[in-house]
Amino acid sequence: MAGDDDTRSWLVEVEAADPAGEPARAAILTVSDGVVGTRAESPDGGDDGGVVAAGIYQGEGPETALAPLPRWNHAPLAERVMRRRVLDLRDGTLRTDLDTPAGDASVVTFASLARPGTAVLVAEGPRLEEDPAGPFRLPPAAEHGREDDRWWARVHGSGGVAVAASERVVRLAAARLRLERLVAFASDPREAPRADAALEALEAVERLGFDDLLAEQRSAWARRWAAADVRIEGDPELQRAVRFCLFHLTASVADRAEAALGAKGLSGPGYRGHVFWDTDVFVLPFLAATHPPAARALLGYRVQRLDAARAAAARDGLDGARFPWESADTGDDVTPPWLRDRSGAHVRILTGEQEVHITADVAWAAARYQAWSGDGRTLGACRELLAETARYWASRARLDETGAAHLDGVIGPDEYHETVNDNAFTNVMARWNLYQAASLDGADAEEARRWRDLAAALVDGYDPGSRRHEQFAGYFGLEPLTVADAPPGADPAATLGQERLQRTQLVKQADVLMLHLLVPQLVPAESLRPDLDWYEPRTTHASSLSEPVHAAVLARAGRLDEALAYLRRSATIDLDNLTGHTGEGLHIATMGGVWHALVHGLAGLELRGGDLALEPRLPAGWEALEFQVLLHGAAVRVRVLPDRVAVHAQEELGVRIGADGDWVRVGAREAVVEHDALAWRCD
Repeated sequence: MAGDDDTRSWLVEVEAADPAGEPARAAILTVSDGVVGTRAESPDGGDDGGVVAAGIYQGEGPETALAPLPRWNHAPLAERVMRRRVLDLRDGTLRTDLDTPAGDASVVTFASLARPGTAVLVAEGPRLEEDPAGPFRLPPAAEHGREDDRWWARVHGSGGVAVAASERVVRLAAARLRLERLVAFASDPREAPRADAALEALEAVERLGFDDLLAEQRSAWARRWAAADVRIEGDPELQRAVRFCLFHLTASVADRAEAALGAKGLSGPGYRGHVFWDTDVFVLPFLAATHPPAARALLGYRVQRLDAARAAAARDGLDGARFPWESADTGDDVTPPWLRDRSGAHVRILTGEQEVHITADVAWAAARYQAWSGDGRTLGACRELLAETARYWASRARLDETGAAHLDGVIGPDEYHETVNDNAFTNVMARWNLYQAASLDGADAEEARRWRDLAAALVDGYDPGSRRHEQFAGYFGLEPLTVADAPPGADPAATLGQERLQRTQLVKQADVLMLHLLVPQLVPAESLRPDLDWYEPRTTHASSLSEPVHAAVLARAGRLDEALAYLRRSATIDLDNLTGHTGEGLHIATMGGVWHALVHGLAGLELRGGDLALEPRLPAGWEALEFQVLLHGAAVRVRVLPDRVAVHAQEELGVRIGADGDWVRVGAREAVVEHDALAWRCD
């Protein structure tokens, strides 16, 4: 039975259901290779099978959006009725079972993790149709043609994509046919590749054939799962949901020079594919600890746009570099300045002007990558980025007559409250940025001194008496409304109205509490529980990023039942379409937050220099929590049991279990610590 449970934990099964829910199912069953993402084909053969490529945009300004690409995954079957679809998370294959008037049929598709830009479709049935128009469904303005028995198409945008495909039909036993469709994409964010590039790539794919491509796919996924899997023993449903999250995180970013990862990854049109802080704070840490080349590609996206960030700061009359709230191809801010609310009225959007904490978030992500990977190739670029972002904060801060430093007119992660002063999250992240830049080797001594002085002077809203942080100046004087006090309704902005909402203490998402996850060393340890007691009842979780953060910090505070409830909702947000928005694309950053909650929350993992500290807490009913991280390329495997923790280290490092535990050097042998006595023994 355990084997059956384990098999089910790797499968996402979707039965035929109502058409209204199909956009969400199309997103859930997306197959991606980090370069190209393809939503599942709809039962009626409609357009839910959208195809996009990372970093390939069309349009200008706020209208910039991921370019639609030729669709390749439509089944060559007429009058079919879709019966069941199964996404196998172990190898990234999507199997669709269908009924046709002539008998049953099946279609298998996958995007090759082994050779990104390669896609495969194999259909079997009693009757298959080769479309004379070719294997593609073309978007508007796509160039296309045919050379011999191969079809090609090109799409232009910021750079562009060329794609080529070929098909062959073979007769099987028992009067059944098999169609194999092989597809090769060539994409470049700077210029549209020639059709020849895709055709040449297709030739290489054809030489391999389906069987070898599938073998490559299974080997590639096996390697990634060996590094990225998180095993939860004793909770099979949560195990499946967590693996679903890890699967899409892994499939969303390829090992390239740079990777533009939008809020919905490659699974849908939500937010037009724009890049937010979501990628830097929630996705990059997972990849830095499990597959550093993909994390380096995310960092490369920011590094390549450092000049655009410098130009943005200069336009504001400031020094250094300021990163945009929403970014696309150029690195310029593409945040819409206006949006329509539910009544149709235009609402001013200030996040692009005021949500400047993203500048410190990008710097934090760069340092995070460097700390976990030890990558000497990116060291110079990371130093430059840290220094330029520190210069931005140094020029933006205001000193008052007492010498205290302030950041005025900002929006924190809690976007209910606009144009506030001294948002605690923004100020403490800026403090971290300044301290980090000041500690860089080769930093100018005088500039480093000014950065340290400014960091120490920044107001952070902390009150030693209450041991709480005030979210921003004047927050505690607002209408003392909690979620329980608010009028019933899913959206407080609709029930209360935006003007009143801004005058209350309601919080859209984790704001102060984010500090306890990202920079716990810069907030007093004794403030965690008081901050939780205050802000958790006032947080509406109107952002999907909020609940995994709460899961992580509640776990650190020892409130495991509450942490587990938040973790379950976060892990199933798309599988159960909890927000009603999964049809627009998956919540990729929330999936990254699930990993944070498991590894940094429940396991309590923290990097301390080149060593690891753990403060594990196992929820009731769990038999074990096991995961692996890579530290400077060496694997470290952690297994948390109810009464002990086992750590395997590929190379020697220091490990500490528990806040009061001793540091122990762990080498190739296993190190075990008993939870109660915190006494080490090595087996």
